[in-house]
Amino acid sequence: MVGRVAVIGAGSSGLVCVKVCVDEGLQPVCFERSDDIGGLWRFKESPELERASIYHSLVVNTSKEMMCFSDYPMPADYPNYMHNSQLLQYYRLYAEYFDLLRHVHFKTTVKSVSQRADSSKSGQWDIVTVNRDGEEERHVFDAVLVCSGHYTHPSLPLKDFPGHEKFSGRCLHSWEFKDADACRGKRVVVVGIGNSGGDIAVEISRSAEKTFLSTRQGAWVIGRMSSAGLPLDMTAITRLNNTLMRLLPKTLINWAAERSLNQRYDHRVYGLQPRHRPLDRRPLINDDLPGRILQGALVMKPNLRKFTESGVVFEDGSVEENIDSVVFCTGYKGTFPFLPASLTESSHREFTLYKRVFPPSLSPPTLAVMGLFQTKGPIMPIVEMQARWAVKVFTGMSRLPPEKKMLNVIKSERKMNIKSYPCPRQAALQVDYISYLDFMAEQVGVRPNLLVLLLTDPVLWMKVFCGPLTPYQYRLNGSGRWTGARQAILTQWERVLQPFRTRSVPELDSRPSLSPPWMLVFGGSLVAALVLSLQGPYQILDCCKHLLWDSWLMG
Repeated sequence: MVGRVAVIGAGSSGLVCVKVCVDEGLQPVCFERSDDIGGLWRFKESPELERASIYHSLVVNTSKEMMCFSDYPMPADYPNYMHNSQLLQYYRLYAEYFDLLRHVHFKTTVKSVSQRADSSKSGQWDIVTVNRDGEEERHVFDAVLVCSGHYTHPSLPLKDFPGHEKFSGRCLHSWEFKDADACRGKRVVVVGIGNSGGDIAVEISRSAEKTFLSTRQGAWVIGRMSSAGLPLDMTAITRLNNTLMRLLPKTLINWAAERSLNQRYDHRVYGLQPRHRPLDRRPLINDDLPGRILQGALVMKPNLRKFTESGVVFEDGSVEENIDSVVFCTGYKGTFPFLPASLTESSHREFTLYKRVFPPSLSPPTLAVMGLFQTKGPIMPIVEMQARWAVKVFTGMSRLPPEKKMLNVIKSERKMNIKSYPCPRQAALQVDYISYLDFMAEQVGVRPNLLVLLLTDPVLWMKVFCGPLTPYQYRLNGSGRWTGARQAILTQWERVLQPFRTRSVPELDSRPSLSPPWMLVFGGSLVAALVLSLQGPYQILDCCKHLLWDSWLMG
């Protein structure tokens, strides 16, 4: 019988894990090494050892309706893409509303987590912590949820670049970057074109004399806005779009996507052109990067090859002298030093996790790792579902396959992803947003039944299938059902529009009368077929959104 559950970390993942444990009648004890909640999203002026760190200007890349917790919508007046301080405030509201802080032990560091001698029968764990007074304390727990994140140990690959020892400028990791004040009037190189690399390069380019962005692969760049200025993820991540994408040839979709993206700014002309196709990897989400290139404040460069005493040399042989700083946006090591070494692969100390949650070698499965994945979508809905699934497994309400089958699944998924992500670790981390959520929801018993919805509540079915896949969909039925889920789905676009309503504007024309939903869906299908034959599959989604906007998207 599982009773006491250790939750390691009181960031966004730890908070939702505490809440899920309470919902299931368990006794969570959360250990947080700092003096406050928030984890990654709590900005600090100076980075702290073994703690996630963000820069002052950071704005989220996923919109509020898509990234909120499934039974607690964000305030309607919050901007759709918010500053990190507002997201932290949301987590404070969440913790207060569900009274979560009483389960958190602050200023307590987890030193070690190890299996008890009888763990094969009891599944229990010995945990050693160090409290605020520096004293060690020993605990026994029935299960463990690891929520400390994987942005705590920066990967700074200086050894890969000859000459760095004699370089007169400063080398730092993005983990250390806080703002661009120190770069004012200087010449700076940013290495890496992930979301952090793009954001930091743009930020530095507003202050520096010249900023260079060095990339090995390049990237497809998209903004946060979709058509009509709506949040991109609200219009892109839908069950309808997912179905269409699976039906159409991938090569055709890639071609159409490249055509559409290059109509805004030619990626080849701007030096952004990647080697991969748009669907193969996650895009770079950045609203300002192309504009900074257009203004000459930011210069694209190939991969960094080596350092000189006062500058850098790139792989194409070009040299930039008088470089003051090089900022490495080169990711993090996904390590958890307090966990047993037996849970990681001996070759490169990486976790082998079934469905990115459970170590397959553990029996019984009483330890789960939260948030150790990458996806083309918001993180928090997945972490919340991971927690709901993990607790069901802990309590025996959901069963895992045999170890051999889990290992085969891990191997198969890594093999499938290796085509797009040659690095084995990166390949292992990738999950498909909708199918992964639905898989876990199936295990928990909360996946929406689309056929039942169509027959019993066609209005809601339209929102669930054709509208954005907001987290409320997983609170409509089953364990943890929330009575406000239906209303939250019906009013989600109202909350999207609320922060825009800061002044009254004249109505220039009247909106067309609404047709019955089934007629609009049928008409949308016909128009989509026509668009496919004339322009390409990518325009189907945009056409459908415009056609169906008034009737079911806006409600």
